[in-house]
Amino acid sequence: MSQPELAALHCEQIRVEVADGIATITLNRPERLNAYTSQMRQEIAAAFAACDADDNIRVVIVTGAGRGFCAGADMAASADAFDRSNEEGYLERIAAERARSTRPWEMTKPIIAAINGAAVGVGITMTLQWDIRIAAESAKIAFAFVRRGVMPEALSTWILPRLIGVSRAAELLYSGRTLSAREAAEYGVVSRVVPDAALLPTVRALALDIAQNAAPVSVALTKRMIWSNLTEPDMARAEVIEQQLFTWTGTQPDAREGVRAFLEKRVPRWSMKPSSDLPAFTPRRRRPS
Repeated sequence: MSQPELAALHCEQIRVEVADGIATITLNRPERLNAYTSQMRQEIAAAFAACDADDNIRVVIVTGAGRGFCAGADMAASADAFDRSNEEGYLERIAAERARSTRPWEMTKPIIAAINGAAVGVGITMTLQWDIRIAAESAKIAFAFVRRGVMPEALSTWILPRLIGVSRAAELLYSGRTLSAREAAEYGVVSRVVPDAALLPTVRALALDIAQNAAPVSVALTKRMIWSNLTEPDMARAEVIEQQLFTWTGTQPDAREGVRAFLEKRVPRWSMKPSSDLPAFTPRRRRPS
């Protein structure tokens, strides 16, 4: 791990490995199908922040150890797994934790979910906050909240209708039924389905293509615009900001390098860094408090 932030991470429920500009985060509770806990949430958030701070990391992959991606919230303790009434100040504590965190959509790096098995409840909703979802053929996906007596969370009621449309989102969130990987692709929840053995090679090939051939500042600005425009109601304003950023990128060293690399038929050598070289007029990115 190349940065002090990554080297200093102490993780018990995830693993973080870095190679070729790609950070691979593995949810690592295979004996529980990587069931989600508050500790796992905090470890993922810390890993995301460390990856975002490291300019040598261009792409983040998240997958699960063993035969599942994430079976949802760990409900083994009791029937009161979702009851927080005995945790004084729970909502305030969660709000403060989020304020301190780098939210996934605010990161400058793409996040790719490699869904290698069951992705249930938070196991699928957390991936909606990321950028790309690719599933193995054996994956099973369920927004199962209403079948557990609670409602969907992790911003799924905001993101999913924008991702797949209101009617389809309503069908999946109201029923909580289980989808095959192929159904999830048909609904647009995942972008691709591949054979199980090809999942990580496929995701890694995509990540490596981005890491080696796409300018990191250009990717960061593109991600910022995609997520910013989800809340931009004025198409004309979106056009103005996009044109400003496009024009600005055309004057930068990476644009000249991109053209030279294309003409010389070689891998580009990007020099600009998302941590320091984004223009001041980039759509606002909230900084952790």
